[in-house]
Amino acid sequence: MPGNPSTALAHFLLFTFYFFGHIPKYMSELITTISTAIAAFSATNIDDIVILLLFFAQINPNFRPRHIIFGQYLGFTILIFLSLPGFFGGLILPPNWIGLLGLLPLSIGINSLVNWQEKQAEEVVTAIAESKDSNLAIVASLTVANGSDNISVYVPLFANNNLENLLIIIALFFLLLGVWCYATYQLTHQKIIANFLIHYGNNIVPFVLMGLGAFIVLKSQALSLIKLGASCLCLTILLKNHENA
Repeated sequence: MPGNPSTALAHFLLFTFYFFGHIPKYMSELITTISTAIAAFSATNIDDIVILLLFFAQINPNFRPRHIIFGQYLGFTILIFLSLPGFFGGLILPPNWIGLLGLLPLSIGINSLVNWQEKQAEEVVTAIAESKDSNLAIVASLTVANGSDNISVYVPLFANNNLENLLIIIALFFLLLGVWCYATYQLTHQKIIANFLIHYGNNIVPFVLMGLGAFIVLKSQALSLIKLGASCLCLTILLKNHENA
């Protein structure tokens, strides 16, 4: 027996109202979370692409791709655990205070521009690949040692998100790490692109870090745009003076 047309219309209107009234807001937050996670991961792991390229170039019977991949995952997991206190701090401290943590990646980005130095990663990676110690542990150790910028970005990022968004971000991080390793391995067969990334990949990192830091500060309303600009100027002057000291 066909249903009542009025009831069907009411159900349709109710569904339409729900879809356009609730889903877009959730989807907007989800898209923001995903895009922020991708930007944070990319900014903090551009230098890892260079190291991974150099690692994969050193593959030999004693140093296999699995050592590199498992070592990366082990080291990255340690970095995530070291960054989790930021999330728990976000449950206690006022949002405006937590937002000020965004000045950390901002200052790292500014410092990278003011005190630019070429990293001598190739010699380090070559020595590690030729080492007789546990390859997996050594790769993991280098990942952690190279992860100070990761922690500086992840702590404020975790602190400014709820548990649901945190789980999405971490899951996306581990997914992207696999993509990172696979893409880098494939790039070892594309010499032109690989050489470009080795020499110029780090150049974009400071700008992405500064953008992330500004986003965290402004999102939490810890500082106004004018105060944030003044803070950036002060940080630049301080870091420049420190370089000249």
